[in-house]
Amino acid sequence: MRDLTKQQTPLPPYMNLSPEAAASKLPDPIDTARFAKAASFCAQGRADLAQRGYAPDGKKHLRKFSTWEVTKYLIPVAPAHLRRVLKANPDLPQGEGEGGSKWFTLDEVLTLRSHFATEGISTKEYLPYRPKGQPAKVAAVANFKGGVGKTSTAAHLAMSAALDGYKVLVIDLDSQGSMTSILGGDVPDEWSTVFPLIAKDYAKSVQAENLVRAAAGQPEIPLDETLTEALEVSPRNVIQSTHWPNIDLIGAQLNLYWAEFQIPVWRMGLRSWALWDGLQNFLTDEGILDEYDLVLLDTPPALGYLTINALAAADILLVPLGASFLEFDSTGRFFDMLYTTFASIEEGENAGLRAAGLPEMKFEWDVVRAIVTRFDASQQTDMANVIQAYFGDFMNAYRQDYTALVGQAGEQVNGIYEADYRDFNRDTYVRGREAFDRTYAEFKELLIGSWWRDEQMSEDNNGET
Repeated sequence: MRDLTKQQTPLPPYMNLSPEAAASKLPDPIDTARFAKAASFCAQGRADLAQRGYAPDGKKHLRKFSTWEVTKYLIPVAPAHLRRVLKANPDLPQGEGEGGSKWFTLDEVLTLRSHFATEGISTKEYLPYRPKGQPAKVAAVANFKGGVGKTSTAAHLAMSAALDGYKVLVIDLDSQGSMTSILGGDVPDEWSTVFPLIAKDYAKSVQAENLVRAAAGQPEIPLDETLTEALEVSPRNVIQSTHWPNIDLIGAQLNLYWAEFQIPVWRMGLRSWALWDGLQNFLTDEGILDEYDLVLLDTPPALGYLTINALAAADILLVPLGASFLEFDSTGRFFDMLYTTFASIEEGENAGLRAAGLPEMKFEWDVVRAIVTRFDASQQTDMANVIQAYFGDFMNAYRQDYTALVGQAGEQVNGIYEADYRDFNRDTYVRGREAFDRTYAEFKELLIGSWWRDEQMSEDNNGET
């Protein structure tokens, strides 16, 4: 006779649990001090993990690039021709190493680029397109759903553009500071973030208002110590260089989150202050857009006041999302909130402008694109096709694959372009790099197309005058 007890299917793990045994595993009640302890542990762990991508001197250093990489990815010349040029021009950077394989710093690569741009074949693009007289383009990477690849996308676009020869300013607006960690930033407090620059914009608006009030014999709006100090801050005080020679950073840290509380308070103190323009104003008024080719904004996973500033300043808006229903649904709601928020600002401002007989304001972007990230073609193609069908021309054509290189580089708190290909199988490196190279290629088309269109409009306007 069979033993039926041995044939029974095991119960699910959530059945027949003992309340008494469960209670015995609980800790003592948690008070608020325990959060401080957990935060302290995490801060130490974050610092320890971040150091994985640092050199023994406690700083990040960008690796060197081999002749193979230089000629395959960075400068469109054959290896043999590069060697001939170096031999004929001993004043050029010669690289490090023996024989045919040399290693170059990115600074040296940029010097070589400039040489080939002057002496090389006119039909080849040694330097990326950048029209004279046009300001830098501002690109924001945003979505209010976390985990969709905002920071990874922004970081790799910054690195791609830097390798391409552009000068890039990255502004981290997320108080979690992930972008700041990737770029090795040192941000001791909120005064090393965009906070004092937005405070300065408000303070300047208060000063202008006070001139009007003084002329009318009305009491002035007082400037507190924070605002008075902010008036003395220049963007150059908070912009820091990174281990990339042509990437600078305005970093973020936890205290930046206080801006989300302070900005609406300032707005209540002066209703005429355009709170959404603080970021745009310091970029424009203080010459930042003339010093860089590209400004990349990494935003928090929320449609707060810092994100609104980023979106209002942006020429190009990139919206990463995964190929899943939940992320598609969330991104659709994000676009709905963008419409509601910015249409509301336009409506409120234009009512007063119309009454005063002044031109109305209108928010515009050169282009908006959603980018499918972390794509797995074997499981997500159908869903990605659905997303493509509904978003239409809002979608990037290329879907960014998730590769082993992305995960392994991320463990070292590095971007894939910082990873040494010798640490990987060559095919793994090439596939992983291609995933971001193709994303950058589409972004670069948006960038140079926007510049070209602006240049044509400027020429047409000058012709009319």
